[in-house]
Order: sequence, then C-alpha cells, then structure tokens
Amino acid sequence: MTMMKLICIALLLATQALAVSAFINAPSSASRAVTLKQQLNGASPLFAASSEISRRDATGKVAAAILSLPVAANVANAEDGLGGKMIEFTVENLGGEEGNSGKFVVQTRPDWAPIGEERFTALAESKFFDGCRAFRVLPGFIVQFGINGDPAVQAKWRSQNLKDDPVKVSNRRGTLVFATAGPGTRTTQLFINLNNNSFLDKQGFSPLGEVVEGMDVVEKFYSGYGEGAPSGRGPNQGLIQKQGNSYLEASYPKLSYFSKVVVK
Repeated sequence: MTMMKLICIALLLATQALAVSAFINAPSSASRAVTLKQQLNGASPLFAASSEISRRDATGKVAAAILSLPVAANVANAEDGLGGKMIEFTVENLGGEEGNSGKFVVQTRPDWAPIGEERFTALAESKFFDGCRAFRVLPGFIVQFGINGDPAVQAKWRSQNLKDDPVKVSNRRGTLVFATAGPGTRTTQLFINLNNNSFLDKQGFSPLGEVVEGMDVVEKFYSGYGEGAPSGRGPNQGLIQKQGNSYLEASYPKLSYFSKVVVK
C-alpha cells in the first residue's frame, strides 16, 4: 500500500471518528441520526433514538459500521483527485542479465508540473518508451532514459522543446524528472532520482511524478558502464541520437531496457 493510500485512509477514519464522537456525546434524536447517516456516505442509521441503548452498545455499533465502510473506494477517489495517470514499465536485462525482468509503476502529478506531465503521458501513450535503454545509470544518483531506439522517431521530437515548469517539490528519491540542458530545453529525456538530490531543485529540475511501486526494480538497472562519454566509458548520447538501438545493442548489450510501457 502506498504512502498516499495510508494518508488518505487515516484522514478518512479521523473525519468519521470525529462525526461519531459528536453524535454519541449529544442527546439522541431522529434528526441527529439522519445527520450521521449523511456523514457516513449513506450508511444505515447506526442506532435508534432511544434512551434504553447504552453508550457502550452504541459505541460498538458505531465501530462496526465504520469498519464496514468502503474505505478503498474513498482512497481511490482521493487519488483520482490528483488528476494523474498510473504508468507501468516492464524492464528487461535487470542487473545486465538476459531474462531478468521486473516492473515498476509511476504515478504522474500534473499538480506538480502540468507541462512536463502532459508531455510524459503523451510519450507513454504513443509507445515512445518501448525499447528505450536506460543509457545512464549512476548508483546513488539517477537512472536516465528517453532517447528512442529509432533515430527517425527521435528526430521528430528533438526540436519540440517544452516551457519550464516551476519546481514545486524537491528531487527526492523516486521522483521522475525531465532532463534539461538549461531553460526551455526539455524534450524526451527523463531521469528517476535514486537519492534525495535536493541540490537539483535550484537548477530548475521539476519533478512530474514519482515511482509508487517497484523502486527496488529501479535500483537493479544495469550500472556497469558508468558515466557516459566523454566523461566516462558509457554510451555517447550523440551516437544514440544518430544510430539508436543498433549502436547500444552492439556496444552496450547489458543495458536495462523497457519492453513494454502501459498507461493504466
């Protein structure tokens, strides 16, 4: 269960407990029974307005009613209120091993970065990420991806720069962020923070979502090639742009990659 679900459940139960407490401590009446019924999403009246029912019995019935409420539905509605999408990535070559696969799920957050979230969702819906390699994996820092394996496809996006989103949340571990070379340069490349990289906040890197399931899978992306060229011996981004997956498969066969990306 995600932290967001736990928070939503706690808030829901706290609200219901306050309503119940107010009812029990007030004089019994038919009108208050109706009010409590409305507060509890149309549940049946918890007890009749009768002086013969003890407070202990009433409390027991209230507790039973709360436990029977559709909490999951309310949590789902709360998450829907974020307006984002759940996007599932299937990853191959985990740890650089053929046949070793896993999944992780990103929840987008348009309330954080509406421009970036819209672009990321559009890319996922168009199957842009299918076959993409995670070409830059630096343990304790980031996993970077987002150059399409077909140079012709990548070329269509190269000049479609996005306006910047203001940074509303920190670059904490698990957040998904567009890579940028400066103001107004975001296109298709993204990274997932593997650590709390708050120093990126002041540089304009604006998170647009976060990994809500499978962060352990993200931690298993193959990192053996290190930093990219020319600083390291890893893939050269310029050659990826020009040659696509043919370059990566020949020179960097152990890179982890996405076999399927689904918008749920």
